[in-house]
Formats: sequence, C-alpha cells, structure tokens
Amino acid sequence: MNTYELISIGLYIVIMVMIGIYSYRKSTSNSEEFLIGGRKMGAFVTALSAGAADMSGWLLMGLPGAMYIMGLSGAWLPIGLTIGAFLNYVIVAPRLRVYTEKARNAITLPVFFENRFHDKSQLLKLVSSLFILVFFTLYTSAGMVAGGRLFESSFGMDYNVGLWVTSLVVVFYTFLGGFLAVSLTDAVQGTIMVIALLLVPAVIVSQLGGVGDAVETIRIKDASYMDLWRGTTTISIISLLAWGLGYFGQPHILVRFMAIDHVRDIKKARHIGITWMIATVGGAVLVGFFGIAYLQQFDTATMLQFDESRALAETIFIYMANALFHPFIGGFLLSAILAAVMSTISSQLLVTSSSMTEDIYRTFFSSHATPRNMLIMSRLSVLVVAVVSFLLALNPKESILGLVGNAWAGFGAAFGPLVILSLLWKRITAAGALSGMVVGGATVLLWVYVPHVYKDVYEIIPGFLLSFLTTIVVSLLTKPVSDDIRREFDEVREETANAGKR
Repeated sequence: MNTYELISIGLYIVIMVMIGIYSYRKSTSNSEEFLIGGRKMGAFVTALSAGAADMSGWLLMGLPGAMYIMGLSGAWLPIGLTIGAFLNYVIVAPRLRVYTEKARNAITLPVFFENRFHDKSQLLKLVSSLFILVFFTLYTSAGMVAGGRLFESSFGMDYNVGLWVTSLVVVFYTFLGGFLAVSLTDAVQGTIMVIALLLVPAVIVSQLGGVGDAVETIRIKDASYMDLWRGTTTISIISLLAWGLGYFGQPHILVRFMAIDHVRDIKKARHIGITWMIATVGGAVLVGFFGIAYLQQFDTATMLQFDESRALAETIFIYMANALFHPFIGGFLLSAILAAVMSTISSQLLVTSSSMTEDIYRTFFSSHATPRNMLIMSRLSVLVVAVVSFLLALNPKESILGLVGNAWAGFGAAFGPLVILSLLWKRITAAGALSGMVVGGATVLLWVYVPHVYKDVYEIIPGFLLSFLTTIVVSLLTKPVSDDIRREFDEVREETANAGKR
C-alpha cells in the first residue's frame, strides 16, 4: 500500500471510529435509542443515511463492472432502482413514519406487522424476524466480500486481511454507537461517495478529450456498446427494472423513514435523497461506460483481462482511481468504496440486531427484558451476526452483484407487498399478511436454489407477484379486520394527509 493511500484510508477509518465513540457518549442509554435513534433524525441525515445504506459496495464495483461489460444496456438496472427509490419515498415513507408510531411505537418492521394487525399469535413477528436473519446474513456477507476484494485489488493485500479490517472497523462503531453512529457515519460516507462518483468520470472524460471523443472510441471498439437494447430481451429488461420493486421491502432503508424526526421532513429528505441517488448512480454508470474508452485508448492489456472476467471488470473504479489520481486523492476515492461497503454492513447489522432483541429476545424472555438487558443484547446481537457473516465471506463463490441481488429480492418479495398493502389497504388481514410473506420469501429461495429453465427471470418478479396475490386472496377469504384496526388505519391516513398539506 502506498504511503499516501495509507494516510487517506487511515484518516477515513479514524473518522468512523471517532463517530462511534461520540455516538456512544451521546445517546445509547436504552435499546430504543440504540436501535432507532429515538426518532430524532433530521431530513439531511435521513436522506444520506438511507442512500448510503442502500447502495453498498455494488455501487462502486458491481454497477460499474456491469456497465463495462454490457455498455448502455446495463443502464436498465439503475433506471429501475431510481424509479423504485422515488416511489418508496412517495408511497411508503410518510405513511410508515406515522403508522409505526401509531402502532404502539413499533421500532422494528416485525413489531410493526404484529401491532398493525393486532396479532396475538406473534407468528407475523417471528416469521418476519426469521427472514431478516436469513437474508441479512447473506447481505452482510456480500458487503464484507466487497471490503475484502477492495483491499486485495487496490493494495495488493491478502483478501482475508481486507476482510478483517473492514469487519472490525464497522463492527466497532456499530457496537458502540448504534443507530446514531450508523446514521452519522452514513451521512459522511454518502458525501464521500457522491464526490468520488462525480469526480472520477469527469477526469476520465477530460483525459479522453471530451464526451464526443470518448463515445467515438467506444464505437471503434464495438458499436454495440452504444445500443440500449444490446444483448437484451423483454424478460431481461423487465428483470433489471424489477430491482426497483425491492425498495418497498428493505428493512435497513425503511427504518430510516421510521426514525425521521417528523413526517413533514420526509418531503425534504426525498428531494435530497433522490438528487444524491441520481448523482451517485449516474456517476457509477459513467465510470463503467467511459472506462471502456479509457482502456481501449490507454491500456489494451488490462482491457483484455476485464473483457474476459466480470469479477475483474468489477474493479474498474479501483483501476481508474489508481491510474488517474495522485495516491493521496486515489486513497480518498478508494475510501468511497469502503464507505459504501461499511454503510450498508452497519445498517444491516443494526437491523438484524434489532430483530434478534426486540422481536425474538423480548418475545421469549420478556421477564428479563429490562432496558439495560435489552441494550446489552442489542450489542451482543451485532457481534453474533457479524461473526456468522464473516465466516460466510471467507470463501466467496459469487459476484458481489449476484450476492446482493439474491438478498435484495428476498426482502423485496417477502416484505414489499406486505408493507404496501399494510399502508394502503384497510382490508388486509393477519392471515393474508403471513401467507403473502411466506410465499414471497419461499419463492425467491426456491427460484435461486432449485434448478429450472427460467433462470433469466429475476427472482423478485415471481416472488413479488405471488406474494401480492396471495396476500389479497387470503385476506378476502378470511374474517375481516376488527373495528379497532379500521379506526387506527383511518387515523393514520388522516394524520398523513394533514402532514402532507403543511
């Protein structure tokens, strides 16, 4: 590792650790503060935290790599994500903020489901917690893999060393500072990410002599890179756009909406969040796309290696940071990848911790669920999930985008339809909610791991559709909800509407 790069990365890590220590001293006196920040987050922190928690290492590695391999046809994925994120802010965010507080101050998604439907069986809470444990363990493992590959590709370090560094730092500040530390570090990390993803493509284009020359160089290599429909089918385009459906069911993003200080701040957060997303996703797209021209013009040997391996192509951002910038600046740019990785890992660790403590520990050990014990269990849960995810990351067998895609689809199908219908449809019942959740999650798992001839269809599509239909059909076939649930639903709808007029 170059000394200048070491200084940049070291400064970034020190800042993250200091935020963790600050957050520990500031507000971690009970589990509610540790897990959801006492619902005191402002619009700016909420927006950047939601964005940074969402994007993970795939933004600076998986997406640029996909654009390098596919050309413009890879843009369908970020288009779908941007639309999904916007709709999530519009449809889900304000209603979820109001409803979770109305539903006996639910601070986790499983508790919200239980309280929303007055489910005394506790099955909704326990089953949804199980899905969180399974899919977030995979998701967190994918983030750790990205961190290990960053140190391996950028600094020539052993993959396992990079894995240790990434895991220890993120676990340290999450363990100490909880939701406040995660949110504040996310805001810093989101800022680093947007600067990096605006700077790198701008410098690439300047080195190539402008956008026109860059595009012409890409045409010379292969004109099909300019074709938005290159190598696509109707199914593949729908599958890429369908990534946007996943937003409605991601607990680590939804919890940001639950934690914002007031529902009226969500509109401001939406403006900030979507602007940030367009800038970062657009920058990642341009890094991969113009990277084709840069390698074609300046480094054909590396180009041949990238063309043959998608795993290598996923390091295009790392290559550009090393090739175009002084090592000190390059180290800052590489810390953007680490920021993306850590922001997502920390959010996932925290949500999984909240599920293990609020949804499982409190259910089975209610007599021991004192504020002090709950805080201790929250921190212990962070460690347990981190260890399991770390062990899975020791021998990665899939691409970063593939690992993230499976977990993203799992949450989107299991929780997405349920979240939407819970907030918009009064008639949904607990039986319908449970059935739809199980069908959605199970469909994704079967679609991924059972051999079949429809592998080109992204698993979130059948999972989301079957979950949605199952929820509606079972709800209509079961006993209507009580008057109390209807009254609560109407109160939430009225309060949300009034907040939107202010």
